[in-house]
Amino acid sequence: MNFVIRDPAELTPRALFQSSGVDGVCARTQLFERAVEGLTGLISRLRPSEAEVLRFPPVTNRAHIEKSGYLHSFPHLLGAVCCLHGGEGEIRAAISSAGAKEWVAATKPTDLVLTPAACYPLYPLVAARGPIAACGFVFDVASDCFRHEPSQDIDRFQSFRMREFVCMGAPGEVTKFREEWMVRGREFAELLDLPHAIESASDPFFGRAGKLLAMSQIEQAAKFELLIPVRSGEQPTACMSFNYHRDHFGTKWGLRTEDGEVAHTACTAFGIDRLALALFSAHGLDLARWPARTREALSL
Repeated sequence: MNFVIRDPAELTPRALFQSSGVDGVCARTQLFERAVEGLTGLISRLRPSEAEVLRFPPVTNRAHIEKSGYLHSFPHLLGAVCCLHGGEGEIRAAISSAGAKEWVAATKPTDLVLTPAACYPLYPLVAARGPIAACGFVFDVASDCFRHEPSQDIDRFQSFRMREFVCMGAPGEVTKFREEWMVRGREFAELLDLPHAIESASDPFFGRAGKLLAMSQIEQAAKFELLIPVRSGEQPTACMSFNYHRDHFGTKWGLRTEDGEVAHTACTAFGIDRLALALFSAHGLDLARWPARTREALSL
């Protein structure tokens, strides 16, 4: 891929973010949020008309994440919510310790984990409703997400915002949905005047067995990513993904179609913060100088 980044010197992190002191976790400036608001509105206008809208909190049911398989596939990325437990005396003793390690060591897990992807809370919710209609279900979901991968790279966040369009139903309907959104993903990037390419990809599965899973994912063409140069053309950033889960979640959660078959699922994911960053990388920090078509699409 031969990407050209316009005005790369203008991508000044300080104009877009303010550090929290932890890599990959930052405050976003008003300038950055103007782009995010524009992206959010544009994605809403692209939402399938039949989609049900759901918004999830940044924490989710720990048992659900364990059952979904995320814990075994990505234990290195998952964050658990731990809190101090006990009576007042026990808690005061923990927080009165001289060092931070003492009170942290005194915490215990709760029944919550940090949401790793916007679609994970959706599957058990839909499973509880009963069979999936013959025409399938489509959802528009969003969440603040967390993955434990600290980095000083400007395009890698530990805490980030994800928006997804999720389809559930018969294999034919689900694969058609994924194929259509791979085309629409290109159109989305072109509308925003973002240089891009779509390539097959794999998730960062854990351990030696994970390498085999990643190879299988590529062989089965289960995952594609829309890549946009942010830091460099040689290492473009994955800003959208197009995922076909086959019957993984259908089997895990007992999702079935009206004819009793195990439902398949697929999703199109928008990395909101990465897309906003890509816009500034491509067009600079002066919104008034962004291409007219881009400003119109984002209502800027």
